[in-house]
Amino acid sequence: MNAAAKELAANFDLAKLTSEFYDDPYPTYRALRENEPVKRLPSGTVFLTRYDDLVTTYKNTKSFSSDKQREFAPKYGDTPLYEHHTTSLVFNDPPAHTRVRRLIMGALSPRAIAGMEADIVRLVDGLLDAIAAKGDCELIEDFAASIPIEVIGNLLDVPHEERAPLRDWSLAILGALEPVVSPDVAASGNKAVADFLAYLETLVARRRQKLGNPERDVLTRLIQGEDNGERLTEKELLHNCIFLLNAGHETTTNLIGNGLVALHRNPDQKRRLIDHPDLIKTGVEEILRYESSNQLGNRMTTERIELGGVLLEAGTSVTLCIGAANRDPAQFPDPERFDVARTPNRHLAFATGAHQCAGMALARLEGAIAISRFLARFPDYAVSSQPVRGGRVRFRGFLSVPCSIG
Repeated sequence: MNAAAKELAANFDLAKLTSEFYDDPYPTYRALRENEPVKRLPSGTVFLTRYDDLVTTYKNTKSFSSDKQREFAPKYGDTPLYEHHTTSLVFNDPPAHTRVRRLIMGALSPRAIAGMEADIVRLVDGLLDAIAAKGDCELIEDFAASIPIEVIGNLLDVPHEERAPLRDWSLAILGALEPVVSPDVAASGNKAVADFLAYLETLVARRRQKLGNPERDVLTRLIQGEDNGERLTEKELLHNCIFLLNAGHETTTNLIGNGLVALHRNPDQKRRLIDHPDLIKTGVEEILRYESSNQLGNRMTTERIELGGVLLEAGTSVTLCIGAANRDPAQFPDPERFDVARTPNRHLAFATGAHQCAGMALARLEGAIAISRFLARFPDYAVSSQPVRGGRVRFRGFLSVPCSIG
């Protein structure tokens, strides 16, 4: 077994993944963590799988840069995807990152998020009513994917009749973040950015003419800026609206879908959560750890530095494997066990440090409401046939989960 694990780690290449890996990457992650935790890939990228190494990288923003201009220029060329990903919050360093994050966090304050709870409950209950009327459901399309699109649409106050393209735009843009991008995927991503920008230009123009309530309308708040006069440029404003949708859409869809599938596959934990609904908060944290919606992050070294006993030269691309770190036995006892009451649970699903997810409180709220109310309404639900994976390594989730509601 040890020899097989060593061989698995030795042959690992992020650019040549197998169908077995997409179905279950965790044996590979374990082999890497145990044998080559700082793995140099054929591309020159270093792949990290240990919890402590990820924390070190996240917190050292001086030596590990989030700026993607150097990395993305050869990947995307002079395209809408390049402009988008090098302008949005997540792929920038301070001070640009700090300035944009401050504006977005002001619109996602605890008070603002608490004010969304009743609307999310109404949305979820409406979806559950529709599922009950049908008698069965497709868990992703009928439920998990419908929630974050509406929540982000409400945050930006996008008219309901204009929301139809949002999900496809988001999926196309995020699909182009995979380690290997085909020409078709790149073309779809570039078209999605261009179409999304064109739509947002009209939405922003309308909002400037009639501002909303900045306590509830993130777009109005971003347009108005801070009291000290700090504003986003027009380009920053448009691209960070796209970022808000993308950051809150697929990852939250995956949180809900992955959670309900994991509970189905672990019936003792499903029953535990049904019998003790007060465990929903720790349950959501365990879903985030056990099946992290976002599995990979990226940094680039700005100077020569040692990490995990390996010397990295300046300009080294570093891939942070969140999915592997969240099952590191050095941090999580019995990490392969799904335990809805696990505590402590300092997982890295939302990263840590300066780039910790700005919308994590909202994602947690959506996940808790969606999963708890689904369980209460349909305690005997079951996945009725083999779920279809999304075929992505960075964003782990399902495209389709056929479900009976009992």
